[in-house]
Amino acid sequence: MTQDPLTARAEAWLAEDPDGDTRAELRALIDSGDREALAERFSGLLEFGTAGLRGELGAGPRRMNRAVVIRAAAGLAAYLREQGRGGGLVVIGYDARHKSADFARDTAAVMAGAGLRAALLPGALPTPVLAFAVQRMGAVAGVQVTASHNPPRDNGYKVYLDGGSQIVPPADGEIAAHIEAVGALADVARPDDGWEVLDGTVLASYLERTQAVLTPGSPRTARVVHTALHGVGTATVLAAFERAGFPAPVPVPEQAEPDPEFPTVAFPNPEEPGAMDLSFATARAERPDVIIANDPDADRCAVGVPDEQAPGGWRMLRGDEVGALLAAHLVSKGAKGTFAESIVSSSLLGRIAAAAGLPHEETLTGFKWIARVPGLRYGYEEALGYCVDPDGVRDKDGITAALLVAELVSGLKEDGRTLVDLLDELAVAHGLHATDQLSARVEDLSLIAASMRRLRENPPAELAGLRVTRAEDLTTGPNGLPPTDGLRYTLGGEHDARVIVRPSGTEPKIKCYLEAVVPVAGAAALPAAKEKAARLLDALKRDLSAAAGL
Repeated sequence: MTQDPLTARAEAWLAEDPDGDTRAELRALIDSGDREALAERFSGLLEFGTAGLRGELGAGPRRMNRAVVIRAAAGLAAYLREQGRGGGLVVIGYDARHKSADFARDTAAVMAGAGLRAALLPGALPTPVLAFAVQRMGAVAGVQVTASHNPPRDNGYKVYLDGGSQIVPPADGEIAAHIEAVGALADVARPDDGWEVLDGTVLASYLERTQAVLTPGSPRTARVVHTALHGVGTATVLAAFERAGFPAPVPVPEQAEPDPEFPTVAFPNPEEPGAMDLSFATARAERPDVIIANDPDADRCAVGVPDEQAPGGWRMLRGDEVGALLAAHLVSKGAKGTFAESIVSSSLLGRIAAAAGLPHEETLTGFKWIARVPGLRYGYEEALGYCVDPDGVRDKDGITAALLVAELVSGLKEDGRTLVDLLDELAVAHGLHATDQLSARVEDLSLIAASMRRLRENPPAELAGLRVTRAEDLTTGPNGLPPTDGLRYTLGGEHDARVIVRPSGTEPKIKCYLEAVVPVAGAAALPAAKEKAARLLDALKRDLSAAAGL
């Protein structure tokens, strides 16, 4: 009996799937006749782009699985050979998510089979260690198997090229073309050995490099509660803090060890509601100076501070607030070079850089762009990403950022001040730059396209009572930026404001980034300025939600 095309495709995939788990899953789907589930998995390929691969684990070409990863590795190897890098070193790291170690070993085998030198990191480690190793070891490429802060059912595949920066166009498209050209998996050489497993030297070198962000002799007294959110950050953070001479951070015990199920959080992201509840509880018991959180692969860093007005006495700082604090701290330490940020981040960084006489650049979202700014000294984006040592790690690094936060807190503590005090001082000096975000997570990706189309066809003339003085479609690449799917509105009136709307590059979300700038005439005027900014942000959310149909 002749099979229908969908079942035939599924049977063909099943025949070459090297993983018993996904073979069993796919066999059950075929036998059950669940055509909707099969069609979803076989309606195309999991797209490879500037974020590499990221998706839900499972069987089929639109899921993350060993067959998809082997094809991705073979495509990357073919691209490297085409670029004349066929004999070079590829370093491979991985986190503690389901299947991460398997995907890393498959990648090493494919690289070895293609004639490249492959080296696996010695265990599940933070993404910054991989980015460091690529740069330090002179590798032609690096791969980190991670889905960062995505839900437990996801995994991903992040690619770095020489220099330790993530891929950008046109490399992503060229690698994708090679992936699509991969034939049968049986034709992809995957020897049982031929790659190296690195020893602890690379991690020791990374830990030594983390100390470069600190000023010799600076205060090291900050008491920290730390959470790894069930990721791989705990051991590396503790080692870095011990080496630096800080008091040992107090881990949140329920979240300190790697656990791919992430049992205590709905989403393992410090920005998500509820993710920091256990950290707050630990802080109330331990009474530290600051809370520091890493996401599961420890490339992001979040900061919590005591706040008598907040429920439970603690609140998380926004990524833009941490970005400004670290910038001010680096300026106070005499940093030289370019300060860079993504276009969705606060304009306060530009004010801080200008006051210090330092260059300032804006890039598209993502450290693949920020890390490529010439002369970069410091880069950040509001999604809790901070590059504080580009000569060591040319990517966001939650470990070195945590050390710099602890140094800043220690210095302020000696002066009887806090991070909140410094934020208030920055507001008085440069104006209050209040930011917020409106986002919508969807199951149907067409809803995101519909919202973007609605805004393009009916652009708002006014938001929150402020006139839209400039509307920019980022697909046109304004101000020399590469084209991207996004919209930017500049608003003016009694106060200044800015709105950027874009689809997320890593999650099924549409994101709207809001900023209100309110002048502050001295410290006594701060409370009123904060109230004005809060009202303005609320109005921006309301009006933008209506305009975009969110």
